[in-house]
Order: sequence, then structure tokens, then C-alpha cells
Amino acid sequence: QVQLVESGGGLVQAGGSLRLSCAASGGTLSTYNCGWFRQAPGKEREFVAGIAWRTGITTYADSVKGRFTASRDNAKNSMYLQMDSLKPEDTAVYYCNVGPPFTGRYYSDDYWGQGTQVTVSS
Repeated sequence: QVQLVESGGGLVQAGGSLRLSCAASGGTLSTYNCGWFRQAPGKEREFVAGIAWRTGITTYADSVKGRFTASRDNAKNSMYLQMDSLKPEDTAVYYCNVGPPFTGRYYSDDYWGQGTQVTVSS
């Protein structure tokens, strides 16, 4: 059972930056697709960024492309989301997750953690 713990959220002004971390245990991130998701109040959870398990190639939602950078540190078994040029609409609870290889999925239903709150003020 993979356990994931997000951290690094906080309050930041529009245009600012924030770096989120996700520490994993019980599994090796490099053997999973890694993903970042977010959910704003009253809205559905949405995909933000993904890292392919085999190649490490990243994929981003159009809304964050060019502003966010997802990465994975295999030695630390952690993943990160560097968020730059933040906008108020980025305000949400951010979650990391992992998906089984060969599935093309970046999450597993049982692995959702508590998330970390990101609030961007204008």
C-alpha cells in the first residue's frame, strides 16, 4: 500500500511561486505514473501534471502549462510541483497520486491523501 504525504502549500500573492512536495512510502515512484491534481471548493478534482513511470516525461494541463513544473527525485522517492506565476484561479487543495504502469492513469483510488492547501491572493 502506497502512502503519500503532500506538503508545501500556503498563501502566496498572485505572480508568486510555491513548491509542493510529495513524500512516498510503501512503493517506488519510478515504477508508477506520478500525478498532481487539485480541487477547488465546489469544483471537481482536476488533473494538473503527470510524470510517466518509464520515461519521466511530464504532461501538463493547459491551464498550468508553462507555469508549473513537475519533477521526481528517485533517490528521495518524492515528487514535486514547482508553481510559478501563480494566479488566483490556482487556489485549490493539491494532491499527489500514483497510477499503475501501462495503464496511462496517474492516480489510484485508494491512494488519495489529505492534500495541501494553496491559496493565491490577487
